[in-house]
Amino acid sequence: MKNEIHHGMRALSSLMLTAVLSACTTPQMLDTAGGKSVAVPAGWSAAAVVTATSTTASTTDLVQWWQRFNDPMLNQLIAQALQVNNSVQSAQAALRQARALRDVSAASLSPSVNASASAQRSKSGSSAAANSFAAGFDASWEPDIFGANHAGVRASDANARASAASLANVQVSVAAEVALSYIQWRGTQARLDIARANVASQGETLQITHWRVQAGLLTSLEGEQARTASEQAQAQLPTLETSATQILHALEVLCGQAPESLRQQLAVQAAVPQAQDNLALSLPAETLRQRPDVRAAEQQVKAALAKWQQADAARYPSFHLSGSLGLRALTLGALGDGGTLASSLLGSVAMPLLDGGALRAQAAAQQAALEQAQAAYRSTVLTALKDVEDALVALRNDKLRLQSLKNALEAATNAALIARQRYASGLIDFQVVLETQRSLYSAQDSVASTSTDLSTDHVRLYKALGGGWQPDQDSQFSAIEFTRGAQDQLSVKPL
Repeated sequence: MKNEIHHGMRALSSLMLTAVLSACTTPQMLDTAGGKSVAVPAGWSAAAVVTATSTTASTTDLVQWWQRFNDPMLNQLIAQALQVNNSVQSAQAALRQARALRDVSAASLSPSVNASASAQRSKSGSSAAANSFAAGFDASWEPDIFGANHAGVRASDANARASAASLANVQVSVAAEVALSYIQWRGTQARLDIARANVASQGETLQITHWRVQAGLLTSLEGEQARTASEQAQAQLPTLETSATQILHALEVLCGQAPESLRQQLAVQAAVPQAQDNLALSLPAETLRQRPDVRAAEQQVKAALAKWQQADAARYPSFHLSGSLGLRALTLGALGDGGTLASSLLGSVAMPLLDGGALRAQAAAQQAALEQAQAAYRSTVLTALKDVEDALVALRNDKLRLQSLKNALEAATNAALIARQRYASGLIDFQVVLETQRSLYSAQDSVASTSTDLSTDHVRLYKALGGGWQPDQDSQFSAIEFTRGAQDQLSVKPL
């Protein structure tokens, strides 16, 4: 009996494991309201490039991903840019505007009450002048029988949430651009150091060649070849200095500073920052939950849907209730004593009969706008998936390329050293020296460039994963869910 129970438990465990693996490998379908489905993969094609022991990225790993580079200057620049960058400030103002417009729409659901007061002095013919004083209240309310006003509020609320997500998207982009510019600045500094060392090496070779020409051991041909190599090495410096200055200017503008304002602060040499390579990737569904541009596109679909509902409700009757309560008297004192009390109550209903098809056309226009928003949402989802895959592929291949380049640099260094020693002893001709020096400089520059590319690949991966902001946990954004079947609303269900 125990053996049967044991075998039964093992069979049940195997069945559950098979079900879990099937759920994790079956592509999920993302459905929009009345739109086409988008297939979302269950995993990334090159996830092993950065995945450690877990398959879910920690939120704290992405919120301030730049701290993974262990570079205090990078942390300082990004913090400054997120505070004073003009694009961030513009997005913050747009969010305040959207929230204010949402409050305006919400006010339409409540009755409106106005207070009024007047004083009049009149005279007709030979009769004595007479005074008249009045005070009162007017109230009106439109019962939202067919939901037009509520739909307008939902649209404004979705627009406000889309603005909040757009602000987050700007913050993600600004943090990534600052990191990219800073890494490229450090990388260009490293390449300048290599180029200056190459100029010095070529200068030494030129001097040796000059001495050998004077001694009659070499001809003027070798002397001119050495001078050519020296001048070509010197010509690399202005190009790199121009690139470095332009990168610095871009970084300063991102940080809300005028060009050349940060040069002294960044002039101190530092290594190209390298990210920790132990980030665990989220599943595609979790990545789409983290991406602020996907959230913004989702809210824009909801806003378009609410506007279509509002336009459709405008084709039906509207109801209006209004009333007034007022006092009228000949003197202010009498007005305070009660005066003459007047009150009224009015109920009305209005329904469009003939409008030339304007309301129907407006509803059709909003339906088309909804379809546009759905298409934009699907495009945003596909772009988000593409960004992550592109970043992973670049990261994987640059790692392989860097390892090969480091091996080539080791060989080029040995070859250049041997060539210089044998040339000084007169055992080889000058052409071999030139070739080994060119190979060494090319290998050094390629290693520096690829190391920079590897760091920028990490930045682009963090940006593609939606790093750089903290998703709200207080239902400011509705949860996105992925399902295999069609649904009426946008949703994403975790795998």
